[in-house]
Amino acid sequence: MADATVGAPLDQGVGYGIVLGLGFGFALGMILVTFILKRYNSELQTSEMFTTAGRTVKSGLVGSAVVSSWTWAATLLQSSGVCYRYGVSGPFWYASGATVQILLFATLAIELKRRAPNAHTFLEVIKARYGTVAHIVFMVFGLVTNILVSLMLVVGGSATVNALTGMHTIAAIYLLPVGVIAYTMVGGLKATILTDWIHTFILLIIIIIFSLTAYASSDRLGSPSAVYDLLVEAAFNHPVEGNAEGSYLTMRSREGVIFFVINIVGNFGTVFLDNGYYNKAIAASPVHALPGYILGGLSWFAIPWLTATTMGLSALALEDTPAFPTYPNRMSEADVSAGLVLPYAAVALLGKGGAVATLLIIFMAVTSATSSELIAVSSIFTYDLYRTYFKPDASGRRLIYMSHVIVVAYALFISTFSVGLYYAGISMGYLYLMMGCIISSAVIPATLTLVWKGQNKWAASLSPIFGLAFALIAWLVTARKECNSLDVACTGSNNPMLAGNVTALLSPLVLIPIFTLIFGMDNYDWKSMMTIRRGDDHDLAATAGVDLETTLGGHAETANEFAEEQSKLMRASKISKWTTVGLTLAFLILWPFPMYGSSYVFSKPFFTGWVTVGIIWIFCSLGAVGLFPIFEGRVTLARTFRAIILDLTGKRHVKAIRAENEGIDGEGASGAATPTATKEPVKTETKVE
Repeated sequence: MADATVGAPLDQGVGYGIVLGLGFGFALGMILVTFILKRYNSELQTSEMFTTAGRTVKSGLVGSAVVSSWTWAATLLQSSGVCYRYGVSGPFWYASGATVQILLFATLAIELKRRAPNAHTFLEVIKARYGTVAHIVFMVFGLVTNILVSLMLVVGGSATVNALTGMHTIAAIYLLPVGVIAYTMVGGLKATILTDWIHTFILLIIIIIFSLTAYASSDRLGSPSAVYDLLVEAAFNHPVEGNAEGSYLTMRSREGVIFFVINIVGNFGTVFLDNGYYNKAIAASPVHALPGYILGGLSWFAIPWLTATTMGLSALALEDTPAFPTYPNRMSEADVSAGLVLPYAAVALLGKGGAVATLLIIFMAVTSATSSELIAVSSIFTYDLYRTYFKPDASGRRLIYMSHVIVVAYALFISTFSVGLYYAGISMGYLYLMMGCIISSAVIPATLTLVWKGQNKWAASLSPIFGLAFALIAWLVTARKECNSLDVACTGSNNPMLAGNVTALLSPLVLIPIFTLIFGMDNYDWKSMMTIRRGDDHDLAATAGVDLETTLGGHAETANEFAEEQSKLMRASKISKWTTVGLTLAFLILWPFPMYGSSYVFSKPFFTGWVTVGIIWIFCSLGAVGLFPIFEGRVTLARTFRAIILDLTGKRHVKAIRAENEGIDGEGASGAATPTATKEPVKTETKVE
């Protein structure tokens, strides 16, 4: 706990103003957007719409939603912390070790849409293929993943709010989710995706301000050359153990590369087992899932890389100056683990303005990712627990009611759990390193469910359980052997975490073949996944007085449309496998390891080029996930603004506007008009290879 390490640069009123004011501002904004979409675009808030956004989201918004969901408080805070510890290698190890999962997940997203087009969660796919036992096992692992991610968001965010404003940590823990609950309940996944875009846009602008301040305009730093000289001096004063020549300016870092492995393993779990990412895949229209995830992954890379390269190195460069909050002392390990490198560097660079900017980006990161987690958990409880085991014939109205109840209950549970961790002294950094030990044993079995027909139900059900047991043993035994203790400091150190994380991820590679030999190889035909059904929203449509067929996401596919969609997804599947594997090799091996193996210490020109590439990349990210969604949705935006003006000026009645908009081009959807052809039932026995 870092409650009183240094004085807070901002008043408590600023903290309450941003946490509550911005939270309710976003909530009111999303309520207004939901009203406009319903009034002019016939968007009815059905159970399908709440959970899947009508399955019609385009690639730009999918990309921004992926970026926003993957930009946790830890993304900004933890990456800056590893930069402070290990130098320039830390940001790259963090960014590359967490980008490849998004890129590889693009392939899984395509397979999910191809094999289970009506699914709401990845757990429905598990149930359809393996039955109840595996379903319950993966439900536990999926929910634990959501809980760990949510805890990191709230614990890391509240610690930063406390450090910057003096707002009591407990108050921050309970108040941060309030606005999120409001707009998530009103708008569902669609509201989450739209606010993701707003959050991403603001976040990228602030990161650009930070980087240009540090490397161009600051009177304290102001150029890569000045930062380089101060880092050389910092390495002389306190060299980094395990780094080449003790330098902060090298990729050769022993502890950094250990973190790299832990980071890769843990993040496979938090992507491949977090239903939030499957939600985004389900929400995407068929042709936009692959480009959306590729766009999101490549755009996201620049966020932790440049943020940490700017703020982590700025902290190292400025901590010997009176402007730094901890001066004349260096930051304590507790402060670094609590994620306070970034806020302290921001205050040193920009004073109170830096503190406000940090508070804004942390608020954006915490709330947007928390919203994704709320939808993920509510869809699991609603569809995988309630509809599957308690009320299979639940109406659309009942499903929405359950989703709302779960959103509120889960937020309250997470806040209360976070209070316990706060008093136990468990920081965001500890949770980040530990998560792979707990969840990663389910990654390979979950992936094989969608890509290999040979995995039997017992291999899928038992390998995550045994893998978890082996991981916990490896983690705790290594900790005991390393420092003869099982306290927070020892179990949170790199070597025990490395042992636990690697064991968790890789143990199924041994366990699955063993269970396959014992129970035999399956020969799954992929048909049962096709039988997953959508929610029945006819009651909601009847109450609203609209034809469900005309609402976004309410159209029932014809056989011809289904066949065309499968053809597009098959092509995307082939492209995704080559693309994602190639990009993964580039990020994990081809880029970093020649510099690691050669123990190269950056020269001043090389460091300048390194920073320049990062700044160019962040501007490309702004274009890809900030501006491109506006361009992509320009027709819908123009039509909606025109409808608002016609309605407000009384030139046309809203019913006439709605009739005109219906079926023009379905621009909010996949770009095709709502078909008028006679509907034929989709054949669930259609073969999908």
